[in-house]
Amino acid sequence: MSRLRVVFMGTPEFSVPTLETLIRETDVVAVYTQPDRPVGRGLKLQPSPVKALAMAHGIPVFTPERVSVPEEIERIRALAPDFSVVVAYGQILKPEVIGVPKYGTINIHSSLLPRWRGAAPIQWAILSGDRETGITTMMIVPKLDAGDILLQESTPIADDDTAETVHDRLSAMGARLILPTLEGVRSGSVTPRTQDETRVTYAKKLVKEMEQLDWSLSVRELDLQVRGLFPWPGSRIETTEGLRIKVKKGRPVEGRVGGPAGTLQEHFGRLVLNCGEGAYELLELQEEGKKAISAGDYLNGMKGRGVSLPMTLKGSSK
Repeated sequence: MSRLRVVFMGTPEFSVPTLETLIRETDVVAVYTQPDRPVGRGLKLQPSPVKALAMAHGIPVFTPERVSVPEEIERIRALAPDFSVVVAYGQILKPEVIGVPKYGTINIHSSLLPRWRGAAPIQWAILSGDRETGITTMMIVPKLDAGDILLQESTPIADDDTAETVHDRLSAMGARLILPTLEGVRSGSVTPRTQDETRVTYAKKLVKEMEQLDWSLSVRELDLQVRGLFPWPGSRIETTEGLRIKVKKGRPVEGRVGGPAGTLQEHFGRLVLNCGEGAYELLELQEEGKKAISAGDYLNGMKGRGVSLPMTLKGSSK
């Protein structure tokens, strides 16, 4: 059977393993990705991870601000692709783009659809306490993440998983599913399944303001927030003394810790946040303007600065 001709559309690191697989096993005739963006303090223009990989393999790369314009549609049509494969591209495709490839336009989505359509499915699966998530390959339609399901693979969400660890796992899973999906659609051995609209949930976009930890939550809810929002936007607490602290890693405390809710205290050499229900141990943290360090090093530094515990968190009633 002849090698498939594929147009790939993707941008971030999540997309890279799938593109690597397609480069090995198909003819990637073009790559579409977002334009170079300014990065870092110097705001130097930097190509997307997908662009960097495509250029390293000599694949033509196109970076239009809008792909759904007549000249780009004609370009894709001239490439005569069997499939377009879309993985976190960052643009909404119009029907004129979706309909160009011979067998259709396939999307890799990082949830078990119809659960968690939308912008941040990995984070919302953790924030909501889901016990599993996964990858869905699907036919793209104009409505957001509403196309027919092709293949799915699930993975459990462990108690120590973060959005970062699940992201990396799902990225690799998507790369494993793409070839069986494409070959299955071409041969007719994969039957598209309509999504159950009664089971749809939406994963809204994350915003910076979500980083503020709500200490009045239960320890379970607080733990889900820390893990679900790592690495971005992260989780932050602020003391009434004006300290702003990023919580990079933590875990629920076993057993009871004394102290009112909304206080940060030392408990047998551990740095503990008292929640509305239960207590949460901070394992790694970062004070504003400083490097991330372990809680043990932070406690030692506090003693060296003459800062005493417990401290009251901003917003508490104490």
